[in-house]
Amino acid sequence: MEIREADVRDRPAIRDVARRSLEASYSLGPRAITGAIEEWYDESRLRDIVSDDDKLMLVADDGGRVVGFSESVVTGEQTAQLLWLHIDPDYRGEGHGQRLFDATRERLGGSGIDTLQGRVLADNQVGTAFYEAQGLTHVGEEEVKINGTSYTEYVYADVDEDGIEALETDSRTVYVNHNSTETGSIAPFHVVYTEPGHEEIYGYWCSRCGDLANAMDAMGRIQCDGCGNARKPTRWDAAYL
Repeated sequence: MEIREADVRDRPAIRDVARRSLEASYSLGPRAITGAIEEWYDESRLRDIVSDDDKLMLVADDGGRVVGFSESVVTGEQTAQLLWLHIDPDYRGEGHGQRLFDATRERLGGSGIDTLQGRVLADNQVGTAFYEAQGLTHVGEEEVKINGTSYTEYVYADVDEDGIEALETDSRTVYVNHNSTETGSIAPFHVVYTEPGHEEIYGYWCSRCGDLANAMDAMGRIQCDGCGNARKPTRWDAAYL
């Protein structure tokens, strides 16, 4: 088994693996799966992925047959997201997923990436268990559209023993404390600091959609622009008393 970078000649095999993996792992209908394949893995997009320095696509090559692949994107100087890891159902249980994950982390680490996020649709229990087995922590969820229908996607991340995750934003690194939360109207907000020592608050990370919210009004109200999640005011306006 060889783990190597994908090239343009792998495009038909990647599409086939993605289709078979989605059919086996998710409760998606045929139209949704076809729509996902056309949107994410059409010929032109795959060509762009394999030629983009900020993206990494590795394939598991078993004697000339592609039996799995991983797709990642660099999101900052030290951070990256593992968007998909697919294994052909006929080749599962042989450690190919683990090899792809390890190779992905190693390649990204060689480029200075030390914080990895993983994403998986919520109904893929095998996928969520896999990320947890790699030491990643479930830190939030987002909505992803597949063929026009919204599905919940879980977000997993490298979190240190203090619950801290480095996050790249606005050309700087900030630090999400997943152990320090504020109640939101839809989902909790996690406190974000400018330094890992928790000395200065930068803003809040919405666990519903993964967006940062760092604008607070005079009453302490915070609202996420991504999904509308809101933290209630911490004080009352005297006009209402």
